[in-house]
Amino acid sequence: MRKFFIPNLIMALFLAGLLVSVIPASAFGASIKDDFTIAWKQFHALSKNKKKAQYRSEWEKVGKKFRNVFKRSTRGHYAPKSLYYLGRTYEELGNRSGIKKDFRTAVDYYGRMISNFPSHQWTDDSIFRRAEIRLRKLHEKDLAYSDYLTIVHRYAKSDMYSKARARLDSMDRKGAKGKSKHKKPSGTIIPAKKASSKSSKRSSSKAKLLSVRYTSSETYTRVVLDLDEEVRYRYQILNPNQSVNRPHRLYIDLENTVLGNGVHKATHVADGILKDIRSAQRDPRTTRVVLDFNAMQDYKIFPLENPFRLVVDVQAPEEGKVVENKSPVRHSAPKRSKSKPQKYTPPANSKKMAGELLEQLGLTFKTIMLDPGHGGKDPGAAANGLKEKNINLRFAKILAAKLKKAGFTVMYTRTNDKFIPLEERTAMANIKKADMFISIHCNAHRSSKINGIETYTLNLARNRNAVRVAARENAVSAKRISDLQVILTDLMLNSKMKESKDLANNIHTRSLQNIRRKWKVKDQGVREAPFYVLMGAKMPSVLIELGYLTNRTEAKRLKTDRYLSYIADGIVKGVLEYKKQIERYASL
Repeated sequence: MRKFFIPNLIMALFLAGLLVSVIPASAFGASIKDDFTIAWKQFHALSKNKKKAQYRSEWEKVGKKFRNVFKRSTRGHYAPKSLYYLGRTYEELGNRSGIKKDFRTAVDYYGRMISNFPSHQWTDDSIFRRAEIRLRKLHEKDLAYSDYLTIVHRYAKSDMYSKARARLDSMDRKGAKGKSKHKKPSGTIIPAKKASSKSSKRSSSKAKLLSVRYTSSETYTRVVLDLDEEVRYRYQILNPNQSVNRPHRLYIDLENTVLGNGVHKATHVADGILKDIRSAQRDPRTTRVVLDFNAMQDYKIFPLENPFRLVVDVQAPEEGKVVENKSPVRHSAPKRSKSKPQKYTPPANSKKMAGELLEQLGLTFKTIMLDPGHGGKDPGAAANGLKEKNINLRFAKILAAKLKKAGFTVMYTRTNDKFIPLEERTAMANIKKADMFISIHCNAHRSSKINGIETYTLNLARNRNAVRVAARENAVSAKRISDLQVILTDLMLNSKMKESKDLANNIHTRSLQNIRRKWKVKDQGVREAPFYVLMGAKMPSVLIELGYLTNRTEAKRLKTDRYLSYIADGIVKGVLEYKKQIERYASL
């Protein structure tokens, strides 16, 4: 018996090894790394196989493999690489098919990689490849320019820097909009734009830090540094150090600047995540502002102008926002029964629980912040005996009454003829945790023939009219809007852009329908532009242009409460329609 035991055992082991070698790894539960490696090899093999590469199905097979890797662990080590290669896959497919939809799919995957993994070593490659597609395949020069700028100013040490720099120089030589002097990465100098003839007279003197303003809550802080002219600045974030009792710290150095008499050298902030503000003259040419935070998850710094100021937005960590499950749920195998299955009856409090969950997930809203544009020393547009600031406020009160009747809580950025800086308006909505932000304006144009209503959301300006409107509402020149595009690339990732666009479409469509019951009105469409007043909003936000004061017929209508009431009714219908869309899950 013993004689045959060893040979049989060896033979069994041999057969087992042979069996393992022919069975795919996936049958034994291949690792994510193995799956990614297989997909990676197939991608590169397909790229070199001219015959197979002509077939869409081959690329879709590879894309499916990368997609499966990503789904297995959406925040894992191979998640960003899978998104990157999904972009590559559809980019290669687009190169062979020539179909724009394939290129847009590639852009979408690159965008998801960029937004979800901004610090990954392949992120700069994703931005560059997205820019190349936008420039050469989709002919979206402004968006491509913005991508190249992002690499130059946020990924200055990456291997894509020189390529992006070359693209910008080439586009500038060809007369593309935008200049190359924009925001630098953390810890580097941000140069001021070229001095105007007015400011050049003061170049020998120093700029002055006039004030440091702040608005703070448990989850959000906005700090504004007011200066009397544009300056170069640098900033650096310091992580907390418990051994020396140092909290999250952000310092900003303002070059060729002196401390103004109205600036407090030390301010203790008792509320919110902002702890302390300290301002000092670091040396004869540099003023330093130090911000200490109790907590910090993300921050953004961007300049606004006319007058020049720096805005600092800080977001608190979201760790505390945990959905509390008061009733533990246990999963067990169901008991078999011969009786007929009974109709399912949801728990008595299921609707209440669903409503609470929707609220916690940000899928419902009750509070709307209305922002009557302009006010006080800023009249806005003025024509045909009307001032925009007065029409905006009157309309806001008409709209508020209708929204309250529909069951919403309404707040205002202003209720009287008061001037409020643009950056404070969005901050109010963030601090009050409004669920929606609606900024109200009237339009103007050199030609008195132009008329109609239009609705805007925050994004890059895509046509001359959007640039013109943004320049007027931001109180800057149209030339400076191109400078604003690069600032916007930093802010767009955190803005509720998709939600805002859906809201704008609903409001615009319903407003037009309601007005056209009585009057003929031109549809100027739903558009996108970089508005200061919408920057940094943490909720769906839109800017409504009620009509053109420079058009005599439209100005005459805007004088009357009856016409404004029709617009307001349409907006309420649009808001309710949007509310119904996002709360559709409550009925499940």
